[in-house]
Amino acid sequence: MSELSELAATVRDSKGLFLVVTGAGISLASGIPTFRGTDKDAVWKKDVTELGTHRFFRDNPVGSWSWYLKRFEALKDARPNAGHHALVQLEQARAARRLPFLLVTQNIDTLHAQAGSKELVEVHGSAAYVRCGSDDCELGSPKGRLLRSQIDQAKFLADPTDANVPRCPKCGDYLRQHVLWFDEYYGEHETYQWQRVLRAAATFDAVLFVGTSFAVGATELLSSAAIDRDKPAYSIDPSGRAPRGVTAIAQASEVALPELVKLVETA
Repeated sequence: MSELSELAATVRDSKGLFLVVTGAGISLASGIPTFRGTDKDAVWKKDVTELGTHRFFRDNPVGSWSWYLKRFEALKDARPNAGHHALVQLEQARAARRLPFLLVTQNIDTLHAQAGSKELVEVHGSAAYVRCGSDDCELGSPKGRLLRSQIDQAKFLADPTDANVPRCPKCGDYLRQHVLWFDEYYGEHETYQWQRVLRAAATFDAVLFVGTSFAVGATELLSSAAIDRDKPAYSIDPSGRAPRGVTAIAQASEVALPELVKLVETA
């Protein structure tokens, strides 16, 4: 039996929570560069650990906004690919059998939501939102955020100066991206749903990682949970790399996931 067929059998046989965890690799076929991948535009090849921080935002709000808006240019024309749509089908197939499913994504690109995923945790935030940079403001609280479509970025894009950095409509402080920065913690904002991830780590029957390098806290937690709890764990990624105890399937997600759905549905 191939690893993909074995995974399909695991999906069919699992009566408890089936957990999927996606990283930047699932969106590569949609034209969005990865973080730590081998593609030439991988974000990690630049100094992301300095630019993607709260410290950099406070020291240089113009530089922070400029860097993120340049990154977000890649999202404008991006659309969900076959991998995103296959995960929606997998969720629907589980729902039809009244079986639990959860998708935890590290991606902020909103493609899973666009594809139609419902049981979704955007654990690193979302490019669709911004929030106030002040913790004392209602829109900067652990619950506060507002849609990016509600703010005017045109002035900043035309003239990226301090005077044109988007400001909070409540208190006038700088707005920030609604993303988890490298010097922040998962539990700092309720919409990251970190408590839901922790519950999933303690209860899942099986877990599938897709397009991730296993280099962030969420993947480390969940892959370790699979090993500690002796639960089936799989990884779909062209690199074929996976931690000990995780079965690697060396395929592109936009190819493997639709095939997985077929195997699940035709058995």
